[in-house]
Amino acid sequence: MTLGARLLAIGVIGGVLLAGLLYPVVGGVGQLAAQAVGGVEATQPGVLTGDMPSVTTITDDAGAPIAYLYDQNRQVVASNQISLAMKAAIVAIEDRRFFVESGLDARGVLRALVNNSSGGSTQGASTLTEQYVKNYDEYVAAQTPAEQLRATAPNLGRKFREAEVAEQLDHSVSKDEILTRYLNVVSFGNQAFGVQAAARTYFGTTADRLTVPQAAMLAGMVQSPAVFDPVRHPAAAVGRRNVVIDQMAQQGDITPQQAAAASASPLGVDPALHGLTEGCIGAGDAGFFCSYVLDYLDRAGLPTDELRRGGYTVRTTLNRAAMDQAKAAVDAEVPPTQPHVANVLSIVTPGATGHAVTAMVANRGYGLDSSQLQTTYDLPGTPENLGAGSVYKIFTSSAYLAQGGGIDNVIPVPANGYASPLTPGFVVSNDGDYPPQMTLQDALAQSPNTAFVKLEETTGIAPVVDMAVRLGMRSLAESPGPGQPSIADTVRAQNQASFTLGVAPTSSLELANVGATLASHGVWCPPNPVTSVTDASGAPVTVNNAACEQAVPGPLADTEMTGLSKDDQPGGTSANAAAAAGWNRPTAAKTGTTQTSESGAFVAATPAVSAAAITFDDSSSPRPICTGTPPTSCSTGNLFGGTTPAQTYYRAMTAILGSSPVQPLPAPDPRFVTGGRLTDIPAVIGDPAGQATQALQQAGFVVATNSVDSRAPAGTVVGENPLGGGVEGQTVTVTTSSGRLLPPPGPPS
Repeated sequence: MTLGARLLAIGVIGGVLLAGLLYPVVGGVGQLAAQAVGGVEATQPGVLTGDMPSVTTITDDAGAPIAYLYDQNRQVVASNQISLAMKAAIVAIEDRRFFVESGLDARGVLRALVNNSSGGSTQGASTLTEQYVKNYDEYVAAQTPAEQLRATAPNLGRKFREAEVAEQLDHSVSKDEILTRYLNVVSFGNQAFGVQAAARTYFGTTADRLTVPQAAMLAGMVQSPAVFDPVRHPAAAVGRRNVVIDQMAQQGDITPQQAAAASASPLGVDPALHGLTEGCIGAGDAGFFCSYVLDYLDRAGLPTDELRRGGYTVRTTLNRAAMDQAKAAVDAEVPPTQPHVANVLSIVTPGATGHAVTAMVANRGYGLDSSQLQTTYDLPGTPENLGAGSVYKIFTSSAYLAQGGGIDNVIPVPANGYASPLTPGFVVSNDGDYPPQMTLQDALAQSPNTAFVKLEETTGIAPVVDMAVRLGMRSLAESPGPGQPSIADTVRAQNQASFTLGVAPTSSLELANVGATLASHGVWCPPNPVTSVTDASGAPVTVNNAACEQAVPGPLADTEMTGLSKDDQPGGTSANAAAAAGWNRPTAAKTGTTQTSESGAFVAATPAVSAAAITFDDSSSPRPICTGTPPTSCSTGNLFGGTTPAQTYYRAMTAILGSSPVQPLPAPDPRFVTGGRLTDIPAVIGDPAGQATQALQQAGFVVATNSVDSRAPAGTVVGENPLGGGVEGQTVTVTTSSGRLLPPPGPPS
């Protein structure tokens, strides 16, 4: 029987089919219902299937929640996860005939029809099935305030739509399933949608453990969550709860004695409530890590908007114990409310198949209270503009090894005021006195600036930039916008010799991942914070991850680790910090400081873990930083990578690694220890190609050639890379002229 036929039948039986009163209205029932149902099925099939938004949970590596994401605080539960008391309470107060009636209260719809046709108010329907449809339309289908108004508008079209869908549900879904859906969708106030969220919010429990008085209070709230709010209106909540308890007793769900005991019990609601804080704000010290997880998943094809509705479970790589130790270390070195001085630390676990992010912390609190210097800006994961200083010498030395050099090679250390021919007008000095030459390994430990600027003349700037990107500084190659050059592009184009001094924006996370690449025998992997993602049904979700790649040969990475192994030893730039912490593990490390001490950095890697700390001025007007207790901004800074950043690292990692086994660094490869003999590269620009090739080969270099269109005579060398000094056996690329210059293109046709 159709909806229209049922209404007509009930109208006749009830004696309300008065001549001329209902004919024009009932005559259009079939058309109204058909239009309403068509709209629901076409646009919101979820009301028939029970799909509804649910909370996404982000957990640590042990599965303990660290944050929740939602548009509505709802956790969908199955029937067996809802207490019988809750089911009985809602049926007793909202629809006591629920289990014996159809999904449609046809008399109620007809009553609304009569009232509407005679100018009265549009009255409502009222089986639980119809209420489920109405609540679904209001809280799930409606995405805007205007849609919510339409979903609750007192008009016949809506009533017929609810009625027809309720009939469909009643013929296709069990009563228990309808009841379960209703309890999952309905609002209980205070941002609690569904019975599971309500149980947690008001009682700190789960839906399957709700007692009779607790269930009765929640069931009573459905009529008006604001009026019967147990925090704002406790007396009204008690009164309404006891009405529900009386109804349960009348229904035979509980005995009179049980009803009396339940009515006499206190509400038991904590005024502070137990609702879930939405987003990374609720993650506490894990807030910065949480922020990176959301950014990572967004780039992997799972946007935050989807997470807020999808009911996913995101299991991450966060180790809570390591995070706690890291947070304690950054705060101990720089208090959270210290003006102008941010202190961050990121920890990454190396691996040939993946680099897991263990922790990301900052001395700043993750939050919105600016008076406490809290921030939601991802301090550990977003490149800070002040740079990491001499840490970038890792890339210059690695490029040198890739071209045939060795960590035992003796390299020149020009005196202060060295003007490199690579960048006209660029003059560099050292912070201290150094011998005129030293081995590359000693230079990495003692960090003379002039030595590495001079070394760039051997390697060329572009290979150093390429090495930085390959080892992990991927943000340098990212374009800031369509058609705009990346930082790497700009450095190459302008031949910026200052690159080795670490003036480019840098994040502690990327630096830690550089160390993980070296510790993984040259295998780069994206810094991954996610172990698995499952959807609301528990099915695994594929996360699109960048593939790992062999960034540099394994022997080169292993030897670079040895080349960096003297930083914590006497004479090394972090030796004092290491000694103060009682550090005794073989470590590849490098410090860095910007020219005016507005930032300092330290990266260190063992075979088991890599970490990087950066201390920098996080204000809008950066100033130099002076070390002290605590560090502070000043006019002339004395912050170095070997002070606060290194102290932060050693304090944290000593606690994190504890008594775990001490692992040796990988053995260096002899090819990259002794390398080739340093020698001058003959200047061949302007020479004929054959003559240039012969000169370079006689000097011990391998020659590669390419050609460009130019006005120079054909076969003349017009470019040479690298220039200056090199290592015997490395490749020198010469560019020759084609002897022609093509005319500019004509106007477009």
